[in-house]
Amino acid sequence: MTMAAAMQSRTADKPARSKASRIAHVDIVGDLGEAEAVWRAFEESGNLFTPYQRFDLLGPWQRLVGGCDGARPFIVIARDADRQPLVLLPLSLRQSHGVRTACFIGGKHTTFNMGLWNAGFAADAGAADLDALLAPLREHADVLSLTQQPLRWNDQQNPFAALPRQSAINGCPLLVMEPGAPPASRISNSFRRRLKSKEKKLQALAGYRYHLATTDADVIRLLDWFFRVKPVRMAEQKLPNVFAEPGVEQFIRSTCLSPRGEGRVIDIHALECDDEVIAIFAGVDDGQRFSMMFNTYTMSEHARYSPGLILMRYIIDRYAERGYRSLDLGIGSDEYKRMFCKDDEDIFDSFVPLTSRGKLAAMAMSSLSHGKRLVKQNQTLFDLAQRLRRAFG
Repeated sequence: MTMAAAMQSRTADKPARSKASRIAHVDIVGDLGEAEAVWRAFEESGNLFTPYQRFDLLGPWQRLVGGCDGARPFIVIARDADRQPLVLLPLSLRQSHGVRTACFIGGKHTTFNMGLWNAGFAADAGAADLDALLAPLREHADVLSLTQQPLRWNDQQNPFAALPRQSAINGCPLLVMEPGAPPASRISNSFRRRLKSKEKKLQALAGYRYHLATTDADVIRLLDWFFRVKPVRMAEQKLPNVFAEPGVEQFIRSTCLSPRGEGRVIDIHALECDDEVIAIFAGVDDGQRFSMMFNTYTMSEHARYSPGLILMRYIIDRYAERGYRSLDLGIGSDEYKRMFCKDDEDIFDSFVPLTSRGKLAAMAMSSLSHGKRLVKQNQTLFDLAQRLRRAFG
């Protein structure tokens, strides 16, 4: 029997010490296809998850990116006594230096990581439930590295907030939008006037427009441009080109072309004229919140007119007018993000040992994460780290 088949066939009954838990069975599945039906059922309304946990986003990532990097699917499905699913954890498993580490699927490309929870169960989940959920994992993994988790989502607390946790390395600026509120409540009138003054220069261009890519031809054309321009922009900033890593471009193209409702799994917003693409922002949404994943802007002289900021204004107004309650621009406190986002999303990491071998690994992961956060928050240390990175490539 293969490892995947062995993992899939093994069902762990609820431990005796967790009698108060609603969890009666925990299935560990090593094949995405076998988990697909349950996974997609969790994506229906009434459940708790972020748009980064959709099967049509994480499935391609695991197949095209994670699989190339040695990550194996490790999908955890907990059920009640009637075999009804209560939670699905979209994890992958890696082994390094003799330690088996389970982490959320998605790598660097998911801003937020969560399980997919039955909302009613998530609201009442306690220590006994978490123990019943995690105890069967000890046979397969030594440590859980559960990073970039939101403390709350859609006004409901993440049940994993009850695990040992620490602040994530990077923060995530957040714009809270009150449905029906005037435009000035999300972008001040003075800032709007400045952006409109800059936009007048672009409006003189033939065919100038803002739009959401709706056709395959638009998506392909915009991504062709993105993959030409983004590496140049990252080289200018002396940043590693994460989009050149194995499988990443195929993953992005696949998800941007994959339909979801009236849009795509990843939607692309663009400013264009007849002669060139001026700027794009791409992200995911769940009907209440838009989250940015990647962006770039033109290398031409039109970059001087702040096209990225102008595009962001269009996007914010678009989602606000549709009743969305919040918007974020991804991990990191870049200056342009603070122009729009005045609040911060509470994000945490949890490093949970499952075995004696995992205890040392969890301590090391926690210490490394804490150290990186300290560097990020101290400008002197951050500048030193940047200089060292440039010096040593």
